[in-house]
Amino acid sequence: MSYSYASIVPLIGGETIAMENVFGKRPEYMLSYSAFKANDSQLLDYYQNAIPYYALDEDHGKDRHNHHSVDVVNAVCPCAGLSSLSPSSSTDNKANDWMIESAKYILGCVKPKVLWGENAPRLASKMGAPIVEKLRTIAQLNGYTMSLYKTKSKLHGLSQTRDRAFYFFWKGDRIPHMQFYHRPHERIEDTIRNAFVSKDDPMNQLTNDRKPTDNPFYQFVLNELEGGITHKQFFEKIERTINPLDYLERAGVKYDRVSKWMSDKGYKKESIRCLEIHKKLESGGNIMRKTTEIPKDYIGAFVGHMPAWLTHPDEDRYLTVRECLEIMKMPKDFQLQGGRKNLNMICQNVPVTTAEDMAFNIKEWLDGNLDSREADFAVFDNKTKTSLHEEAPQTLESFI
Repeated sequence: MSYSYASIVPLIGGETIAMENVFGKRPEYMLSYSAFKANDSQLLDYYQNAIPYYALDEDHGKDRHNHHSVDVVNAVCPCAGLSSLSPSSSTDNKANDWMIESAKYILGCVKPKVLWGENAPRLASKMGAPIVEKLRTIAQLNGYTMSLYKTKSKLHGLSQTRDRAFYFFWKGDRIPHMQFYHRPHERIEDTIRNAFVSKDDPMNQLTNDRKPTDNPFYQFVLNELEGGITHKQFFEKIERTINPLDYLERAGVKYDRVSKWMSDKGYKKESIRCLEIHKKLESGGNIMRKTTEIPKDYIGAFVGHMPAWLTHPDEDRYLTVRECLEIMKMPKDFQLQGGRKNLNMICQNVPVTTAEDMAFNIKEWLDGNLDSREADFAVFDNKTKTSLHEEAPQTLESFI
């Protein structure tokens, strides 16, 4: 059966492309806010600007006649308000308002059978409980139930261990029982190796022009600790993704020793830094280790420094933009406008294949193939393969 859908705040489009893959068609239209036009324009460009696009905070965007009813609406409202990766995260962060305001508009005006989206993992935690309470109130006022789905990208076959949280509003008084997943993950080195499209692909631009082996700490590992091996030989030696600092620390090496080596090799600034690191660690402190990362088996969250500092497994170089897009499972013909200048837009996204599993569950429910039960609220935990349903009011913090 054919269903219609629209997107709100799609950003560069991982979730919307997942909907297209599952539902077999492109969105009827896209809604957003002027603050996200730069990100959204990447998806619009991919669709050759053939999809109607409306900014809700601009005059023409408020014309509800343009936003006809559809079966499903998907959302990727920014999650910095609750993200553990954001230094300003909190329950009352204004960044959370995008999710609240979008829910009010979609449930109250567009009235789809399902509204769903992705947000920070903390949405499905005690920290996110006040936000969930607001969302549940909006749901109840508009005749919807609500559920959360906690998962990890690796369980959906990706080479990332990043936690994910999805939220769903279901029209009516029932909540479908969503499927659980635990697919074998693709190894990160294979993801990177399989990314290549063609020699003239504009996305072959490197995210970082340096060579990994130019990193003095990596040089210390390769030459001092390992006796002069190559980058590829080091990759073959390790079992999991690691950076030079973690590697030398796990080998029991103290930074005063590294400092002397750095000084002997002419790395005066790094030598001084090593002494500062040594003093801090010896006094019980900690340090930031955002540096060269050599991939093996799987990685953590593909955010922050990772896109620019993750290396190729075989070649002495950092990743290309195409390889970064592949890690998020974006289509092979997707072009990131602006190249590495807009690299962070890839991270502000939902992996396509993870989102496909959510979209598949929605289609199954619309087709009548999923069991459901009467409930106001439910939490599905794909990591523990458990679910909890609330059929009577209770304290949400104890429920989550």
